[in-house]
Amino acid sequence: MRFLGITKSPNPKKKWRATFEKDGRETHTDFGDSAMEDYTQHHDNQRRENYRSRHAKDLKTGDPTRAGFLSYYINWGDYGSIKANTLAYRRKFF
Repeated sequence: MRFLGITKSPNPKKKWRATFEKDGRETHTDFGDSAMEDYTQHHDNQRRENYRSRHAKDLKTGDPTRAGFLSYYINWGDYGSIKANTLAYRRKFF
């Protein structure tokens, strides 16, 4: 499995689309509620910690291609930018 990157989602209810390559085929996962702010927008550390504690259960799947995983590490990651969080996600899982 390879992580190919993220782009704006064509689904108006989602923010981002992550694209992966698995067995020579591209798959994608749309993630992030477009109606809600995330850490990369508001930079509020307390809100990020609250989100992470509520959504830590999403990581139990162990599948970094799932929407909960992607939101946790990209929208609510350690850095205040999508680009930096995407690079950190790539280094950690791929």
